[in-house]
Amino acid sequence: MPVLWLAGGFAAGAQAQHIEAPPVVLRGIPFDVTVSGIPDTLHAAVIRVGHTAFPLAADSASGNRVARDVVVRSTGETLALVRAGAVITEERVHSLPGWISILPPLLAILLALLFKRVVPALFLGVWVGAWAVAGLTLPAVWTGLLDSFAVYVLEALSERDHAAIILFSLMIGGMVGVISKNGGTQGVVNAIVRWARNPVRGQVSTALLGLAIFFDDYANTLVVGNTMRPVTDRLRISREKLAYIVDSTAAPVACIAFVTTWIGYQVGLIGTAVRQIDGFDESAYYVFLNSVPYAFYPILTLAFVFMIALSRRDFGPMYRAEVRARTTGQVLGPDARVDDAAVGRELQPVPGKPQRIANAVLPVGVMIVAVLAGLYVTGEGDTLRDIIGTSDSYTSLMWASLLGVLTAIVLSVGQRILTLDEAVEAWYAGLKSMLFAMIILLLAWALSSITDLLHTADYLISITGGALEPGLLPAIVFLLAAATAFATGSSWGTMGILMPLVLPLAWAVLKADGLHTQEEYYHIIYSSVSVVLAGAVWGDHCSPISDTTILSSMASGCDHIDHVRTQLPYAFSVGAVALLVGTLPTGFNAPWWACYPVGIGLLYVGLRWFGRVVETPDGD
Repeated sequence: MPVLWLAGGFAAGAQAQHIEAPPVVLRGIPFDVTVSGIPDTLHAAVIRVGHTAFPLAADSASGNRVARDVVVRSTGETLALVRAGAVITEERVHSLPGWISILPPLLAILLALLFKRVVPALFLGVWVGAWAVAGLTLPAVWTGLLDSFAVYVLEALSERDHAAIILFSLMIGGMVGVISKNGGTQGVVNAIVRWARNPVRGQVSTALLGLAIFFDDYANTLVVGNTMRPVTDRLRISREKLAYIVDSTAAPVACIAFVTTWIGYQVGLIGTAVRQIDGFDESAYYVFLNSVPYAFYPILTLAFVFMIALSRRDFGPMYRAEVRARTTGQVLGPDARVDDAAVGRELQPVPGKPQRIANAVLPVGVMIVAVLAGLYVTGEGDTLRDIIGTSDSYTSLMWASLLGVLTAIVLSVGQRILTLDEAVEAWYAGLKSMLFAMIILLLAWALSSITDLLHTADYLISITGGALEPGLLPAIVFLLAAATAFATGSSWGTMGILMPLVLPLAWAVLKADGLHTQEEYYHIIYSSVSVVLAGAVWGDHCSPISDTTILSSMASGCDHIDHVRTQLPYAFSVGAVALLVGTLPTGFNAPWWACYPVGIGLLYVGLRWFGRVVETPDGD
């Protein structure tokens, strides 16, 4: 934050006073200003912008004075510290029109879709955002370029939770490399292929494995994509379809299951929001449980995955991808760009060595057990739900990935399938398969930090405006969460931004209509909580800069833009049905349980009407 030093009028040796304001503010969007070191003689001071004065209130947490909801209306305005009509000091603020805040993510998304090159698109988005933060001047073009890498990418890499995700992902890739080289993955393939003898069973098997690894979306994506890729390749299922199934059984499961790495984060956000509401005293976990029935998009997405697999029907770009794979055996598109390491050419099993399924199942099993044990050890509370809800998921995932790798290496060396050198080389080859994904992930995180600095979410919230009808609130929040996740590429970031705002807003809307004392209207609150999660996942599925979408592409060995392009019609279809058949009707008191059969039926009719059967050469 810039520091605006206040000069004059103070006794020698007095503590220095300064104002702290955001480095960038949007015109018309409220922000807070903090003033520290104010002596008793200045307690009557205010912050003035133009002709509007904003009072300073004491902040008990920091001991400073804070002016809340300060607004700048035009360029060139200044923040002035004023007492008794006299300006003590003033400083110009760096203000931008609101639409600038959506330009960096919008450029990144459009360029990624148009040119199918996600790294340059992301970097350009970060560069444009850094340019806006630096001042939108000609010299700031150069400053923004340097800051893009030296500031924003560096901060994305050095953030602890981000580093944990990178290390976990690299270790998972290394583990997959070892179990591929020791024949364990091929053993799984051989076992599954005995049942998954055709594309239908192959897709159903992939989806069931996605449901089984419910506890974390990152682990789900990496394990299912890497494990099932050889199976789906053999069955001539396109990489685009594999990436879709992997992506659509990761976050949708993790955000609604009762014991996952998401729960602590979600319940923590809900608890923070509930504490802001005077008169609403339900526990955070109870609110979460009551919100699950209104999670129409995640649940309908899971249903649609199985519907697609069992019906053998597809539509849009996915249909063309599936026809290509079935008829030519080309599971990748002709222009697909996939890292050679991700395809797995370096990790063929050692000829003449046994291909035992246990060599894959045991390391993965150890990792799953270690994650659950880690969540238990790092959590606190009297009940299992409390323990999982307060656990350190990132530490648990790192412990689990290390133990999974060590188990795979010990099994390989102990059975003399690989030497120690060969095992380490296989680990490194698997690790390399994740490097490209990590580069994209770092740039996506850097862009997310840019959107935070530019208050992109605040601007999106502001343009909803106006008085709200209680029944429409969940639908509006759903769209807002989807737009925010699409623009920022982060479902967790979207939840963190919106949840503390949405719950008090829902209560205020009910209170304005005199409905806050009637529990039969609390479904508005539960639905509003649910649609923040559901809308965030929907926007995440549609966004080419989403971390889970990127990981799904990489773990499945699929061109990232091809994955987004083929998944988008499916995600949009399910999202539209979830909004129109689920969220809107329940906002006006329709029972949630009656909306699901209608939604599933509508998706089935749409699939029968628009989808076409993908025939296989042998007629299976």
